Amino acid sequence: MSRQQVVVALAGLGVAVMAVAAGIRFALSHQAAVARRRIGKPLGELSIDADRVWRPSLGGEPIDMLVLGDSLAAGLGAERRKQTLGGRLAKGTARRMGRPVRLRTAAVVGSESPDLAGQLDALPADYAPHVAVIVVGGNDVTHRLPVAVSTQHLRDAILRLRRRGAEVVVGTCPDLGALRPVPQPLRRLVSGMSRRLSMAQTATAVAAGARPVDLRRAVGAMFFDDPDAMFSMDRFHPSALGYRRTAEALLPAVCLAAEAALVSRRPTPR
Repeated sequence: MSRQQVVVALAGLGVAVMAVAAGIRFALSHQAAVARRRIGKPLGELSIDADRVWRPSLGGEPIDMLVLGDSLAAGLGAERRKQTLGGRLAKGTARRMGRPVRLRTAAVVGSESPDLAGQLDALPADYAPHVAVIVVGGNDVTHRLPVAVSTQHLRDAILRLRRRGAEVVVGTCPDLGALRPVPQPLRRLVSGMSRRLSMAQTATAVAAGARPVDLRRAVGAMFFDDPDAMFSMDRFHPSALGYRRTAEALLPAVCLAAEAALVSRRPTPR
């Protein structure tokens, strides 16, 4: 085969590859539209306000807990405030630590990692939580945000919280492959994307001084095995049981973080 024939053959192959890629993108875009129609917004876009002092009867100065991130962090899908992720974490931490927990939720439904900066900007300048919990990433995957962009914003948020004196816990991106309304092969694709983001978030959290919790490993199988019980009516956000299991996975790290914050702020004996 002559050089010219090779060039022509390679050009033809390139055109074919581009055509196949375009077809795949079209098919995936179509499946994404199908998934959005199936899921809809039956829960609206406002989560229950769970901010309060939990277990005030325990007495003593409350532990300040901040929750940042997306709709999972905000508790969309829970029917009562004690069923939200923040409510469950605050109540569980209060019970384990033996003192009240003052919850503040800055998480906003629909947020992506770049929105963490705005959530922090909205806090009072002198607010210094003992522990901050960040759960974000699902929308990064569905909106195809580059992993490097996601992790950079996560890192920035962790460092800003650390400068406020907070210990930080990061719940990494859950496995979106558990979403039954998402058709195949798109579901398989987003499963791989969420896994890669979760791994990158873990590395970022450790490097920035936070405690990561791999939600994909900790609770992913439960959402795959029993979606009817673990998901709410929209089949996208957790149910009361889904939030309970997620909070149980996060709680050990949250309590360790709270204890570390209390120790670091304890007055030094003279």
